[in-house]
Amino acid sequence: MTDNTYLKRLFQAYYRELKPNIPVISYFEQREFGFIPWDKQIMIRHLSFKTPGSLLKELIENGPRHVYSSGSLYLKPDNSNMNKKEYQGCDLIIDIDVDHFYTSCKDDHDRWYCKECSESGKGMPSKCPKCKKTKFKILNWICDNCLKIAKGEIMKLVYNFLIPDFGVKESDIKIAFSGHRGYHLKVENEKIRQLSSEARREFVDYVTGENISFEVLGLREIGLNIYGLIKSNIGWSQKILTKIENIVNNYSNVQLEHLLLKFGLKRNIITSFLNSKDDFVETISKNRSLWIIPNFGITTWNTFLNGIIHEIGAKIDEPVTVDIHRLIRYPGSLHGATGFKVQEIELNELEIFNPLNENNENLNPIVFKSKNIQKIEIIETFVPPTEIAGEIYGPYKKEDKVEVPHHIAVFLLCKGVAKTL
Repeated sequence: MTDNTYLKRLFQAYYRELKPNIPVISYFEQREFGFIPWDKQIMIRHLSFKTPGSLLKELIENGPRHVYSSGSLYLKPDNSNMNKKEYQGCDLIIDIDVDHFYTSCKDDHDRWYCKECSESGKGMPSKCPKCKKTKFKILNWICDNCLKIAKGEIMKLVYNFLIPDFGVKESDIKIAFSGHRGYHLKVENEKIRQLSSEARREFVDYVTGENISFEVLGLREIGLNIYGLIKSNIGWSQKILTKIENIVNNYSNVQLEHLLLKFGLKRNIITSFLNSKDDFVETISKNRSLWIIPNFGITTWNTFLNGIIHEIGAKIDEPVTVDIHRLIRYPGSLHGATGFKVQEIELNELEIFNPLNENNENLNPIVFKSKNIQKIEIIETFVPPTEIAGEIYGPYKKEDKVEVPHHIAVFLLCKGVAKTL
C-alpha cells in the first residue's frame, strides 16, 4: 500500500465517522464544489450536490486530498461553462495565509533548495546567494508564532476595517482555520454578494492601504511649511495618526530606530524624528495640521507614511478576494498537506483559539490525535522541529527512522517529508 493510499483511507474513515455531522454552508445547492484527489494535483471542479448527505457520500467513497466549495452562488453550479452557470452573486472571500507575507519565524523553519546549483538555506532569498538563479524548491513549515500572526491579521481586518469602516455585522462574518498556514474569512451579505470584481479590487486597495493618496488625505507643502493629516478625519487619516501615536508611546528609541530603518529612512532623518517625536505627538493629539520636524520634507513624509500604512493594512491574498469564481476549502474537510481539519471558529472564540494546541476538543483541528506510536522514515534533507499539543518533535534529517504518535506521523506524511515503514 502506498502512503497516499494509506492517507486516503484515513481521510475516508474520518468522513465516515463525521456522518451525519458535516458542516452545512448557506445556499448549499447553489455552490460549485471541487476536489483534488491523492493520485494527481489537478482539481476536479464544476460539481454540485443537492444535499449535504450526497456530498458526504462522495467524501466517504473517494476521500479526496482537498475539498473546496465556491464563494459564488449559481443556478447551474455543475455547468462546466462559467458563462452558463447563471451567476447570482458571490460572498466576500478573504484568505490570510503566511505564505504571502514575511514573518521572522520563517527564517528559522522554512527551507529553500536551489534547483540550479543545489545550494540550500533557511528563510526565502529573492535569488540564490551562490548562483544568483531564482528557481527554488521550498519547504514551508508552520509554527505557533506564524499562526498567531495570521490570526492577528484576521482580527485587524475585522475590528479595524470590516466592522467600523464597512458596517459589516458580526453575524455575517464566517471564519475558519484553513488547516495549514492561515485563516479564511467569508462575509455573507446580500448587498456584498452583488459587488463586481472591480468593486472588490477597490475593497482590497482600501484594507491593504494600496494606492492611498496622502495628498487627498491632506498632506501638502505650501512654501516652506508641511501641512499634514488631521486625526478628527475618520478613515485612513485617523488610522494613520492613531498608529503613529501608539508606536511613539509604546516603542523605545531603539525599537523606533529599527522600524524607521525598515521604512527606508536615513539615520540623520531618524535622529530628527526621535528628537521631535514628543512635540509631533502633541501636534497630532491637538488636531494641528502644521507638521514641523527638521529635515522632513514632503518626500520624507511620504516615505514615513507609506511605512505606517504597511503596519496598518491587512495582509490578505488579494487575488482570492477579487476573483468571484474562486473556490475555498470546505469547512469540516481535511487539509491534505497536514491532515488537520478546516475548523470553523466563532468570532468570539478567535482570540484564544490555538490550532496547534487547542484545549477545546470541539474546536481542535487535529483530528487524528492518538498516543499510538507509528514508525516512519524521514525522506526530506532536513525537517525543522514542530511543536504540536505541547510536545516538540524533531528536528529530523534524511534517513532518520523515528517513532512518533499517530497524528504526528500523519502530519509528516501529509507534508511529504516522511514515508511509512
